[in-house]
Amino acid sequence: MDLNTVEAVIPTADPGQWRPGDAWLAGGTVLFSDGGPAVDEQPLKRLLDLGSTGWPAITVTGEGIELAATCTVAELYDLPADLNKPGDLNDGSATAAGPADWPSLALIRPCCDSFVASFKVWNMSTVGGNLCTALPAGPMISLFAALDGLATVLAAGGISRTVPVADFVTGDGQNCLAPGELLRSISLPAAALRSRVAFRRLSLSNLGRSGVLLIGRLDADAGFVLTVTAATRRPVQLRFGSGSGVPQPAVLQRAIDDAIPDRLYHDDVHGLPAWRKDMTYRLAEEIRVELAAAPDEGIQPYVSGDFWPPAGQGW
Repeated sequence: MDLNTVEAVIPTADPGQWRPGDAWLAGGTVLFSDGGPAVDEQPLKRLLDLGSTGWPAITVTGEGIELAATCTVAELYDLPADLNKPGDLNDGSATAAGPADWPSLALIRPCCDSFVASFKVWNMSTVGGNLCTALPAGPMISLFAALDGLATVLAAGGISRTVPVADFVTGDGQNCLAPGELLRSISLPAAALRSRVAFRRLSLSNLGRSGVLLIGRLDADAGFVLTVTAATRRPVQLRFGSGSGVPQPAVLQRAIDDAIPDRLYHDDVHGLPAWRKDMTYRLAEEIRVELAAAPDEGIQPYVSGDFWPPAGQGW
């Protein structure tokens, strides 16, 4: 759509240049589809364009992975394959950093596929934009929250702060950014990338927006983490401490009840709250069973393109 109130486009990544009536422009797939929200009741006057920042999309080190907020979905999707090839992604300190050593990389493609995106969105939409839009079904929110991602936020005057991605999104379409603040990057720690993971996504139709998206993680220290997204207005994480292992079914269900009050389940055309709640229990149990099994026991995780229920089966 035409943004007919915009008077200037300014190439900058300096929060000090922001003023009321400005909007940060990265991929622009949301901004140019609905015009973006007015800021402090001001009509949109200027776009602060991040296209010329030169930020490396992906940086891999022995400490983990850093993704620029301007990294596109297409670039992220290619990451697991790129880590198997020599090139600029690896800075030399991460010689053992690859899919075999970081099993959690298996989450990247199912989460990217959860966009069910057009060619334009796939190649222009940015991971940072998905976080900042803060829709419950945002798959980058699911991915980064599940892997203990840390968001680096820039403010005027050279000030920066870090926020766990699980806390970055505060509600449906709401995030923790103050006016003028800019999401710079997301860091994924190697400790989370080394974990075993299980992915479950459910939609009311094959090409529909996620109604429920859960990711489970079993860490090297036998800590268990379950991240609930899409079903809820904001990400919800359940953590069972080091050495706890995978919880028993009743323990996991009680933890879900304690962490997610009924009012937190999302309600829109992509699923009623009661349905989302029931499916959260169901998918959480599937994840629990998968991660409780030994890796070689033949439990097959759901991958991109899988939807529940299987063809021909009812609820």
